Amino acid sequence: MRRLFPILCAAMAWLPLGDAAIAEPRHAIAMQGEPALPADYRHFSYVNPDAPKGGSITYCVMGSFDNLNPFIVKSLRTTARGVIDMIFGNLVFESLMTRNADEAFSLYGLLAETVDITEDRKTAEFNLNPNAKWSDGKPVTPEDVLFTYEVYTEKGRPPYSDRMAKIAKLEKTGEHSVRFTFNEHADREFPLIIAMTPILPKHAFDKATFDQTTLKPVTGSGPYRIAEVVPGERITFERNPDYWGKDLPIKRGFDNYDRITIEYFLNANSQFEAFKKGICSAYAGPIYTGLDPNQVARDFDFPAFKNGQVIIESFERKLPPVVTGFLFNSRLPKFSDARVRRALALLYDFEWANRNIFDGKFERTASYWQNSELSALGRPAGEKERALLAPFPGSVLPEVMDGTWRPAATDGSGRDRAVLKSALDLLKTAGYSLNDGALTAPDGQPFGFEILTASQSEERLASIYQRTLQKIGIAVSIRSVDDAQIQQRKQRFDFEVVIGSTGFAGTLSPGIELIGRWGSEARDVEGSFNLAGVADPAVDAMIDAMLNARDKEDYVAAVRALDRLLISGAYMVPMQHINEQSLAYWAYLAHPDKTPIFGFQLPTWWRKPE
Repeated sequence: MRRLFPILCAAMAWLPLGDAAIAEPRHAIAMQGEPALPADYRHFSYVNPDAPKGGSITYCVMGSFDNLNPFIVKSLRTTARGVIDMIFGNLVFESLMTRNADEAFSLYGLLAETVDITEDRKTAEFNLNPNAKWSDGKPVTPEDVLFTYEVYTEKGRPPYSDRMAKIAKLEKTGEHSVRFTFNEHADREFPLIIAMTPILPKHAFDKATFDQTTLKPVTGSGPYRIAEVVPGERITFERNPDYWGKDLPIKRGFDNYDRITIEYFLNANSQFEAFKKGICSAYAGPIYTGLDPNQVARDFDFPAFKNGQVIIESFERKLPPVVTGFLFNSRLPKFSDARVRRALALLYDFEWANRNIFDGKFERTASYWQNSELSALGRPAGEKERALLAPFPGSVLPEVMDGTWRPAATDGSGRDRAVLKSALDLLKTAGYSLNDGALTAPDGQPFGFEILTASQSEERLASIYQRTLQKIGIAVSIRSVDDAQIQQRKQRFDFEVVIGSTGFAGTLSPGIELIGRWGSEARDVEGSFNLAGVADPAVDAMIDAMLNARDKEDYVAAVRALDRLLISGAYMVPMQHINEQSLAYWAYLAHPDKTPIFGFQLPTWWRKPE
């Protein structure tokens, strides 16, 4: 009956029937509070709605690829970039709703025109846009949504394969509508995760062979089609002139190139050399998170930069910094004792590295949500946090609980004896001893480990850490491997220590992804992002409290409590960060004036007309 009363529907978001209130169609949903943009918004704030269309762009990445289906296990880390991509854009596949990069966590309708979601978030009905079409012209239907979840469950990779575990019922409710009813395992964020899940065309995939790698161009509903594939080397996308969503407010100012090419290189050096030669249009470091200031000072002396053909620009990113550091595989007995990990965490000499390598431009990373209200750094635990942590006595260090903890600071000399002594004293409490210049484990064996690196910059950082560790008799070796090898070893958890930030991107709205990064259930799932091997009931409980928080105060308390647990557990040694996000690009590119809180958004850039 609500369809007969559009004025009433617009005036009231919920009928007053408690948690089971009947939902009304909404153009957007937010994790906390209300979406910022009204139903009649014209475009996102960080785009140029009149950006010229045309031309081409080439991105350059490290690694290789042998697959075009990003949803299967067999090629988890070697699927071609761009098919679905957080940096270059979801060029082929789309979801029911998509994120506004200028809000912490709000979603606006894409394949789904609106969503009806009850206040308790136990039911969500998505109303598909009747104009939505696949790139071959066939309509997007409720049957496609049902097929997507069926094939993900039977043949997909985590986390897609796990979606149905929290769904009690999935049903077609109309010509253009599909309803999800969630079970007791679902949390308040889960409907938003469903809204962001890529949808597949039933007619274009064979369920029997879905889990096999493929280099045949896949069919999606997105703005681009795959035009050319050179396995392991290059993939090219061309704009679909009949793209169904090109006039939607959510797509204005996006998808401005006629052709997008992604070139692959074996290492960071060859990737950067390709940028210098003009093969690549933009460069923001090997993984496009931002330029290393040290590299800018060292390597940007080539002619195109000097004559202004290449520009370096800094963008403000208002998110917690990406956490990068030395990550311990705590599945291994040598790293299973938190006291050992805490001692090792004392021995990264940030002060020396910042002065001698980074020209003093970096800050020490100490929290997983640093520079935000979600961080526990410098804040004593409040009443709500203490209540959450009460069932897990001793899991948080006293100095972390009272907000006085800071990472160990050295005198910057590279040989601070006080810090070395503190680390050695802590190791002694765990049964370690120093004998003839070598640190010996409780079993009498010399203590040491291997650090895997994938670039010269990582190798340099590992060498700094190695030098300090050797001063107390820890034998550290460094092994450099190519990007494909390190990804395969991470997938199998075949490492002792790695340098990386995979899975630790900064966010103001941490959610269900933390189960895969820190949760016990992901510890032994091959290909998960729980690289550290964390399996802690306290961590699981904080993630659960965060996902089920009904108001912002409870949510912030749960995230801060989790931050205290991760800091105390010392599963990795966070290194450093810089608050600005810098990007180098050829001067034929242009970008919108406004930078959203998520930083630069490459899918909103365009090529200047000739």
